[in-house]
Amino acid sequence: MKRNYDASLTVKMYLLAAALFAIYGGRVCPMLETLTIKEVALHVSITFALLLFVRHFLLSNSQWVQTLQFAKLDTLAFFIASVPLAAYYNLGADFPLDSNLKVLFGMTLFGFFTGTILQLNAKNAQFDVLNQTSQATQLRGERQSLVRQMIALVVLLLSTLTLMLLLIALKDIFWLEHNPQLVLDGTGKISVIKEFLYIAAILGGYAITIMLLWTKLMKRVLLSQECSLLEIAKGDINTRLPVFENNELGSMAVLTNQMLDVLQSSQDEVKTTRDVAITSLAALAESRDNETGAHIIRTQEYVKALACHMAQQTKFEQQLTPNYIDLLYKSAPLHDVGKVGIPDAVLLKPGKLTEEEFEIMKQHPTIGASALSIAEQHLGSSSFLQVAKEISLSHHEKWNGSGYPNGLQGEQIPLSGRLMALADVYDALISKRVYKPAFSHEKAKAIIIEGKGQHFDPQVVDAFLATEAQFVSIASRYQDMANHNDNQAKSDRIQFA
Repeated sequence: MKRNYDASLTVKMYLLAAALFAIYGGRVCPMLETLTIKEVALHVSITFALLLFVRHFLLSNSQWVQTLQFAKLDTLAFFIASVPLAAYYNLGADFPLDSNLKVLFGMTLFGFFTGTILQLNAKNAQFDVLNQTSQATQLRGERQSLVRQMIALVVLLLSTLTLMLLLIALKDIFWLEHNPQLVLDGTGKISVIKEFLYIAAILGGYAITIMLLWTKLMKRVLLSQECSLLEIAKGDINTRLPVFENNELGSMAVLTNQMLDVLQSSQDEVKTTRDVAITSLAALAESRDNETGAHIIRTQEYVKALACHMAQQTKFEQQLTPNYIDLLYKSAPLHDVGKVGIPDAVLLKPGKLTEEEFEIMKQHPTIGASALSIAEQHLGSSSFLQVAKEISLSHHEKWNGSGYPNGLQGEQIPLSGRLMALADVYDALISKRVYKPAFSHEKAKAIIIEGKGQHFDPQVVDAFLATEAQFVSIASRYQDMANHNDNQAKSDRIQFA
């Protein structure tokens, strides 16, 4: 496979250069009287056919092609091909020195334009490949200044246009001085104007094409980096800026990526500390309750399953972003952290609570939210603390307004609390407690359906019914873990008794 080589475009660009060069030599150049259009076309066809043969079969997989140095390759190839053509014209058609120089300079110029267009096209194609796969994030090859490249290209184009028109002007003046009759009948003037317009059109066309390709490439590189930065701004810290070339843009992208690596490392450390704190607080709350530690894991998995399903709906897709769902997942274990403030006589009572005891139990959402508010005051507000406080305070609210502690109704209840409410009740229903046996999934499902529009948000219940297979799987997986841990604990107690 010949990487970076576009055979079709290469043939087209070579044929275009051959046609433009032949038209100029056979029809436009006013001083070519020793050659006919057929002869010029034949000479140019043979030269370019040999040139294209060498380019396609011998140089298409060369190091210059692999490193995208088409401008150098084609400029040199066209110059080498122009030497025998100019020598033939000098010996066989008695061309003067200035005409031979025009052949050499003209073909070399066509080579530069052709190679530059092929090079920019190959870079655009390579950019597509990087977008379809994984974009490089490290610098490759030798450093090339983007600013210098642009300045050099503009200067070269302007210099070439100026030099070419100057050579033509000098040649035409010399030609008209030796052919005064052409000045008198006006044909010389027309020929000179026609030549100037033809050369200007060719040089302008090539220059515009090159600038458009260059602009397209720079725009795509900048847009790609902008899109990556937007993803980072949305919270995707794993995104890295693509590094396309070893230039100023590539260097800035690499430095930005290094900064993101450091930031991600620090963020991972903070997240680890946060997760340890969450687990410790949640475990502390659960250690004073009759529930097992697996309750924490199951409820956060339930909440995540519900949130991921509802995120597919247009109504919730703006709120339930991947980042917010992760916050829900991390915050869910703190939903009952307020239980640490409930007296053991109430919290651990095996029988039914009295009205007074239940009023005390109903304080745990407020206790938990207050504790998290104190953390906010000391540590500063964060999206995590806000979501955790929201869940703690609202997961016992009911859709019809009969819940506690604030009697919120309908969508007054935060979505996080509505999700946690169903997850918490479902897990309580399927789990064994000192005051009740474990219910089956079907019985728990029936109770939740009965509470649709009363206890639970109808849309959350619909999400539960759509994901009930995940609920069953989560309950089975983590219930087995809890049983294993309980059995292991019993075994340890017997061993060390």
